[in-house]
Amino acid sequence: MTGAAPATAAAAVEWRRSWPAALGLWSRFTRLRDPMLCATTAEARDHGLEGSFAMIRLTDQLVVIDLQQIDDLGLSDLPLEIMGHEIGHHILCPATLTDQGRMLARMRWALPTVEHTAPVVANLYADLHINDRLQRGSGLRLDEVYRRLKKGAPEGPASDLWRLYQRMYEILWALRTGDLAPCPLPDRLEGDAHLGSRLVRAYRADWMEGAAGFAALCLPYLTEDADARQVLAGWADALHATGGQAPPGLTELDPGERDEPLHPARDPRVTEGAAPPANRPARAGAGSPGAQHREPFEYGQLLRTLGLELTDHEIAVRYYREAARRHLIPFPSRPTPVRGDLVPEGYAPWTPGDPLHEIDWLHSILRSPRVVPGVTTVKRVLGPEDDLPPKPEPLDLDLYIDSSGSIANPQVQFSFLALAGAIIALSCLRAGGRVQATLWSGARQFETTRGFVTDTEQVLRILTGYIGGGTAFPVHVLRDTYAGRRDRDRPVHLLVISDDGVTTMFDRDEHGGDGAAIARLALERARGGGTMVLNLYRWPDDDLRPAVEMGWDVVPISDWDQLLAFARRFARKTFAADL
Repeated sequence: MTGAAPATAAAAVEWRRSWPAALGLWSRFTRLRDPMLCATTAEARDHGLEGSFAMIRLTDQLVVIDLQQIDDLGLSDLPLEIMGHEIGHHILCPATLTDQGRMLARMRWALPTVEHTAPVVANLYADLHINDRLQRGSGLRLDEVYRRLKKGAPEGPASDLWRLYQRMYEILWALRTGDLAPCPLPDRLEGDAHLGSRLVRAYRADWMEGAAGFAALCLPYLTEDADARQVLAGWADALHATGGQAPPGLTELDPGERDEPLHPARDPRVTEGAAPPANRPARAGAGSPGAQHREPFEYGQLLRTLGLELTDHEIAVRYYREAARRHLIPFPSRPTPVRGDLVPEGYAPWTPGDPLHEIDWLHSILRSPRVVPGVTTVKRVLGPEDDLPPKPEPLDLDLYIDSSGSIANPQVQFSFLALAGAIIALSCLRAGGRVQATLWSGARQFETTRGFVTDTEQVLRILTGYIGGGTAFPVHVLRDTYAGRRDRDRPVHLLVISDDGVTTMFDRDEHGGDGAAIARLALERARGGGTMVLNLYRWPDDDLRPAVEMGWDVVPISDWDQLLAFARRFARKTFAADL
């Protein structure tokens, strides 16, 4: 608060004194750290506050207040209203980053052609629930906040969406028409305002279910008024709350998320106060009924809607890490081995600081009749009668995934190859092993970690990459990896995920070396076995007979979706057997 104006400094004292009361508006058990009261707009911007005079960061639940803007807008005497509202975003709506993402996903589906406006619509919807709860349940003056904002608004016609939003408050709080919403109001806007206010009350207890309906109500105003989002930009206290973090739980679709958005005019819960319909028709093109995950590009659009600036590859890494998480093996935990009886193993010096009862007085006196603590004193050393069994050695993984033109791009479409690779590789790392991951396509078209690593990010970047060229197994990577392999090195399991193009493994390398001989030598020196999971049109396949004769375990599948069950089974069998 250095250099703050006297009025701002005095406001800071009063607002900090009001903080416990603001917390108590929601519950006497509400606990948040003290708010960040910024003396200037520049200081607030440094803390991530842009587009509003207050916000809460959902990543660390820090409320940030721009006291300079608060003073300019004449809101300095309303600390409970402003801070109580921001606390409401933490307690009520959206409460978590994951729920913010879930709400945005529903609203994007209900806002065709204007999906980019979902964050603003979500913020208006959340504010309606929070402000109505505070105005009617806690007796605060949220209406006064909007009256003062109306006085400070620039000259000119207001956006119809803003007038709709303000008219909803007038109806919810039984205010006079025109008290908050600039008049005159068209009949359509008046009718929509009544529907919106009834929707807020109808979905008071489960606001997530009403999110799509509210977005459907706002859709015409957003498509007809290109400036609506710009007009509403000044009331955006939850638009920049992610702090650059990708919340968990967004790779899968919520039940009903892709149902046809139910406009409040057709929602019996709004119009009649009835229970919501059990089933609503799905929108054409919504995908197969059994689909439970969103595509990677849809996941990326959702993260960007949350305000994250990530490349397609960075999004894919987060997507497959999240999708793989629930399929991983448990974290290693071994029961404490049963030890034999403790037996004497000898004597060691007893020094000051050791427990007094550990002194062996007989042997200390036999050593010297004159006892000098720390010099002549000894203690008995005990050890288990039986030796402990050796600790199991983790198995490393050498993973080769096909990325030729016949394989889907995992950064755009859901890829079972990338998901299976992530499940197996992350399970290996979780068990204490190391992973060498190689993505391959045509001749000299490959990406690899260039050695066995424990860096999760590095492994996932390889697995979620895409080449899309011809088909030629990187025999030289196999050759170079095992050329100098020694018996004392940790055992490695070789795993190849491909289709019938894997037979290029037996072609000659760039030096004319026999690929079959290289594959046989690699399998021998790996000492951990080898598996080929292949999407084949027919099995047995004579072209793969050399692999079987070498000792490769060939697992034929008829569709890529079978990789998920294989990956779960393989990870538990290979990396969790000794846990």
